[in-house]
Amino acid sequence: MPRTTPESDVELMLKGYGLTTAEFFYRMPDHRHVLNSYIWQDYDLAPDYPRLFGFIEFWQEKIEGPLHSVRFTHRKLIAPGEWRNVVGEFRLH
Repeated sequence: MPRTTPESDVELMLKGYGLTTAEFFYRMPDHRHVLNSYIWQDYDLAPDYPRLFGFIEFWQEKIEGPLHSVRFTHRKLIAPGEWRNVVGEFRLH
């Protein structure tokens, strides 16, 4: 599922998005007994994962290799307590 607005990665993280990585196991179209894997990664919102599920729907509609299984992980890269506005900086030698 493509992004509808061009936002930077930092803007997405500040809006609560985290990095989602999924590994798709699928059967080869011509050899159904052979499994192959595909890695997908994008910024997504937990717990609904609209981009991940949008990609799964795209796969089921457009890709010939039927899905066997999907495993994924999600990590917020910026937590609310980790971001702060720095107004000044002091250096001591």
